[in-house]
Amino acid sequence: MEACGLLAFDTEGVLRKAYCVPNADQSTVEFTIDPAEHHRVVRMADANGWTIRGAFHSHPAGPALPSATDMAGAPGGEWIDVIVGLEGRHPEMRAWRIVEGVPVEEPLEAGE
Repeated sequence: MEACGLLAFDTEGVLRKAYCVPNADQSTVEFTIDPAEHHRVVRMADANGWTIRGAFHSHPAGPALPSATDMAGAPGGEWIDVIVGLEGRHPEMRAWRIVEGVPVEEPLEAGE
């Protein structure tokens, strides 16, 4: 099953927390975050002064590249989609923004 969650950022654009949530689809090729879970996470992030501006999910048998489904469901703008690709021997994690239907890779930097 695809893992998924939401990403909370502070006012300076620093990732502060990754909230794991259940995949309502229980699928290996798609994910949906339940609206009640989404609302719960937004409330928790708001309580800390953070904003949900991204999501993460896994591709259990694929690369860390946006799929056609990912592209179709992308909110666009400043939304960040982190994908963990699990194909092959070593997992790969990459971050993407979808700009006018085109995936643009964003650098991942390790924090403190």
